[in-house]
Amino acid sequence: MKKRNKVLILFLLLLIAYVAHILISTGFFRTVTPQFEGQILQEIKLPGAEDMLVSRVDSFLLISSSNRAVYPPTEEEKGGLYLIDLKEDDFTPIHLSANFTKPFAPHGISMIKTDSTYTVMAINHTLDGHSIEVFNLYQQTLTHIKTLQHESLIRPNDLVLLGPNEFYVTNDHGYTKGIMRLIEEYGGFSFSNVVHYKNDAYAEVATDIAYANGINYDADRKLLFVASPRKFLVKVYSRADDGSLSFIKDIDCGTGPDNLEFGTDGTIWSGAHPNLLRFAAYAKGDQETAPSEVIQITYRGTGDYEVTSVYVENGERMSGSSVAVPWGDLIFVGNVMDDGFLVLSN
Repeated sequence: MKKRNKVLILFLLLLIAYVAHILISTGFFRTVTPQFEGQILQEIKLPGAEDMLVSRVDSFLLISSSNRAVYPPTEEEKGGLYLIDLKEDDFTPIHLSANFTKPFAPHGISMIKTDSTYTVMAINHTLDGHSIEVFNLYQQTLTHIKTLQHESLIRPNDLVLLGPNEFYVTNDHGYTKGIMRLIEEYGGFSFSNVVHYKNDAYAEVATDIAYANGINYDADRKLLFVASPRKFLVKVYSRADDGSLSFIKDIDCGTGPDNLEFGTDGTIWSGAHPNLLRFAAYAKGDQETAPSEVIQITYRGTGDYEVTSVYVENGERMSGSSVAVPWGDLIFVGNVMDDGFLVLSN
């Protein structure tokens, strides 16, 4: 056999192996079988409720909403922050940011309470670039305070506040355009990171993550959890007082976890993507639906963990689940692009 033919065969074998790796690692061959032991109570009409979180002290749900035609956006979008008073039974969204006049397409959100006022931060994606918008929330009045922009915010996805002037933020890409972005996304290369911010100082504290996404810490603030949906993992770090992180363990989720929220029992809840390629096609407008999944993670602190699939569907009722927030026996499940989100009874 000629040397050129051998090289060609080797190239084809490597290409086949590479394509197989992409298909397997993105869940392409997974059979998505609907599963849920509870009930779907209600659909709340609010577009692109990509992230949400709950105040257990004041009993409200905060929602990041944007009317995404495609994701990532190719034109300027007008989104908003909404509040649902959980003391009421009808779950009617209240538009908090209606008077915010800047281009606003909120993505990941976080909040922390100081005295009677919440500091709320929202990642904002506009055609002019990325920023973090800082607000004060008092009762149901939202006031814009400032905009944070920095070269460290390559492509911010989610953030978690430790105080009014300290947070962690994930960048879901190391490269934002060109062939390197394509290689990063489909090859599953770990080029994204976590950045720590405190008093106007930014520092990279975790690297080598494949599509760093949702981020949150435990009740003691000693452990930091970062979703890596491209690897079907949640990465666990120990957190030092100076903000630095030390890697502990990967939690294999068997699905692509997005945002991470904690229940009162210390378990982690995530809206997840069982089939990343189908979700990518759906996000670009090439597929009508994408499967959704809600998982619950029990991390026991010794490296031992358990992942339970709570809700699975093929996209008929809701596509592209991205967040799951437990509240009593209810679960609020948001998504990237649908026209509404679901309230489940577990």
